[in-house]
Amino acid sequence: MNALLKSVPNEPAPSPTAAGGPARTVMPRKPASVVARRAQPFATAVRLVAPPLTGIALVLVIWQVIAAQNEAFPSPLVTWQAALELFADPFYRNSPNDQGIGWNVLASLQRVAVGFGLAALVGIPLGFVIGRVQFVNRMFGPIISLLKPVSPLAWLPIGLLVFKSADPAAIWSIFICSIWPMIINTAVGVQRVPQDYMNVARVLNLSEWKILTKILLPSALPYILTGVRLAIGTAWLVIVAAEMLTGGVGIGFWVWDEWNNLNVAHIIIAIAIIGVVGLLLELALVSLARALTHEQVAN
Repeated sequence: MNALLKSVPNEPAPSPTAAGGPARTVMPRKPASVVARRAQPFATAVRLVAPPLTGIALVLVIWQVIAAQNEAFPSPLVTWQAALELFADPFYRNSPNDQGIGWNVLASLQRVAVGFGLAALVGIPLGFVIGRVQFVNRMFGPIISLLKPVSPLAWLPIGLLVFKSADPAAIWSIFICSIWPMIINTAVGVQRVPQDYMNVARVLNLSEWKILTKILLPSALPYILTGVRLAIGTAWLVIVAAEMLTGGVGIGFWVWDEWNNLNVAHIIIAIAIIGVVGLLLELALVSLARALTHEQVAN
């Protein structure tokens, strides 16, 4: 009997359909990890976008409150309409003193490029010498400590006296305010080169040029780029104030001219333009610093 029972195959359990019950389709549930992964990009986007939008909304609310209490102060809507009219033709030119906002920004950037470039040509090599030669460091150290805190605009009358013209005087102010961060940061970068590198160079009897190009420059490059970033920010700040005093074509002169015309909306627009241009310059130098330092690490 037991052998007979073992020979009989086991029959499957009756299904709900066979038992007469309705057929049901059971959908598999998605794992919680999949749902979390799909929701994560949205949550990340909210965390990135919400704080800036909240800050902008707060500024607009405060701006609107100030405009409601002061009739001479334009509201955000009025300023936006003025910006649309202003940027409809930013490069018009009616006369030397009546030009579009685009020409004024380009004129300021040109002065900054010249003054900043001259400061880099002088400041970075001088920083290498100060950081490399102890005698030169002691010679220029007190002079730099004395002149660095001086306001850049205090140098403007000296430039007007020497160059007899407003444009080179403004470039001189940019030069003198941009050179100190480059000198100081370059010298610090050279002084912080590990002594082991210099000992190896001395053992290998490397020339001063190879020490400069193979050891000092790669090691001090992050410090140099930091000085360049600080200098460009200061230069862009100084040019606006210098152009207010010297006149001519430039974003600073344009702001002062609009104040004389009591066009406050254009002044607010100019402030926004100055901030955007300064931010773009900063981002460009940050990108350059990341590219150069990454290449340095890769090499």
